[in-house]
Amino acid sequence: MPVIATYEIEALSKAALMRHGAEDWIAASVADAIREAEATGNRICGLYYLESYCQQLETGRVKGDAVPDVTRPRPGSVRVDARFGFAQAAFEKALPEAIAACRENGTASLAVCNAHTCTSLGYFTGQIARAGLIGLGLTNATPIVAPPGGRTRVIGTNPIAFSVPDGQGGVAMQFDQSTTTVALGKITMAKAAGESIPEGWAVDKDGRPTTDPEAALAGSLVSMGGYKGWGFGLMAELLAAGLTGGLASQDVAPLKTPEGAPHDLGQFYLLIDPGMSEHFAARLARVAEGVAANEGARMPGQGRTEAAEVDVPDALWAQLRELAGQA
Repeated sequence: MPVIATYEIEALSKAALMRHGAEDWIAASVADAIREAEATGNRICGLYYLESYCQQLETGRVKGDAVPDVTRPRPGSVRVDARFGFAQAAFEKALPEAIAACRENGTASLAVCNAHTCTSLGYFTGQIARAGLIGLGLTNATPIVAPPGGRTRVIGTNPIAFSVPDGQGGVAMQFDQSTTTVALGKITMAKAAGESIPEGWAVDKDGRPTTDPEAALAGSLVSMGGYKGWGFGLMAELLAAGLTGGLASQDVAPLKTPEGAPHDLGQFYLLIDPGMSEHFAARLARVAEGVAANEGARMPGQGRTEAAEVDVPDALWAQLRELAGQA
């Protein structure tokens, strides 16, 4: 298994995206997200998706030349129409306007509309935090979750991300998690590897707990904490789809299928200026102090660093080089 510099992963990812139809700046935006995912160990949101991106660029399921349209319909509301292009590029174009709206009003919302899957929400809320603002992000996905006690899929894994600035251009706290016990990618990766999954991750089509990833994919993932996670998943669904015009999870086709209609997903972000309260920094410090008093405990995301080099499986490295035209 080769050890590859993350800058090389980014460069080859950009080359692969451009080779399959993405404009230079759009490819750069997506490649940066891939690099960060790999550098922080979030493999499901990194190179795992690159082949799909390239296939869907070729078939037109994602538009590699879409120019996002940014508007501010209300003082504290920013919208960007991704025009069925990549979410990363749409967010990049809209973020400066959303930051300005938040600084003017104390809070602001950013609705990303008609977008491709965004993969890692924390990639986006982290940028909000590094700009000195609190960021909350939500999105939805392909239906894979039935209501607790039910069998019919209604929502996706519907992740939520939350990032808090440290006041020095960094991130003091960040979590990025699905509202299911585990992300869907963990199931698909287990299936590909021929491995079983822990009990409690999913149920089969009859609603029975299963350790078989194939049965899980035919059944339903389990909401974290049962009804509590289900409620958070519904919150993400209504904000991400209802306030952006994106598809409801029930109408979203499988995200990695090469052909078909664009994803048409929405992502919804709230930006909050911690400077609205003179107490925020002190309270953050107090909570962090309480957490640190427990040996081995930490704030979510605390001490998160990006590796300069990462292990890349042989097959994935060969695939990356082939997609970039360097095989």
